Amino acid sequence: MAVRAIRGATQVDADDRDQILAATTELVTEVMTRNALATDDVISVIFTATPDLTGEFPALAARKLGFHEVPLLCASEIGVPHALPRVIRLMAHVETDRPRSEIQHVYLRGAAALRLDIAQ
Repeated sequence: MAVRAIRGATQVDADDRDQILAATTELVTEVMTRNALATDDVISVIFTATPDLTGEFPALAARKLGFHEVPLLCASEIGVPHALPRVIRLMAHVETDRPRSEIQHVYLRGAAALRLDIAQ
């Protein structure tokens, strides 16, 4: 088994608790599905949110999905003036047999513009 990092991001329409939780749930679910992972494969997840999102901790969505024994951390992205607004990002560290070239990074909704080279 190798340790791999998986990136992902999504965008919400407003700083709204329900939107943050729904979008984060969708993002985490897609990362897990596209990379054929179980929660036992996840070492840790770092979530960030742009400074305009304060309605809820994105990690709460992962907890609700069953990430009870996985270390989770939320942080704020730096406030770059020209950055895409209302974005939730994650970096998950996982154990997997997949080579780096087969890892599926996930960029959803408006956040697909962040990585047009790999967005699905």
